[in-house]
Amino acid sequence: MGQELFLGEMNRALMTVLIVSAPALVVAIIIGIAVGLFQALTQIQDQTLPQAVKLIAVMLVVIFLGSLMAVQVGNLTGRMLDIFPEVTR
Repeated sequence: MGQELFLGEMNRALMTVLIVSAPALVVAIIIGIAVGLFQALTQIQDQTLPQAVKLIAVMLVVIFLGSLMAVQVGNLTGRMLDIFPEVTR
C-alpha cells in the first residue's frame, strides 16, 4: 500500500507542477516566437529584446493568474500534510 500511495501522490504533485507552470511557459513560448519573427522581418539584431519582452509577459501572467496557481499549490500542500502520518508509518 505504501508504494502505490507514494507513486500516486508523486503523480499528483508532478501534474500540479505542470498545471501551475503551463500558463507562464505557453506565454513565454508564444512571445519568443512572435518576437523572433518580428526581429527576422525587421532585421533587428538586439539580443536583449526577446528576453525583456518575455520577462514582462511572464510577470503579467504571474500577477493575473498567481492566485489560481497559489490555490493549486495550497491544495496539494494541504493534502500532503493530511496524508503525512499515513505515508510515514
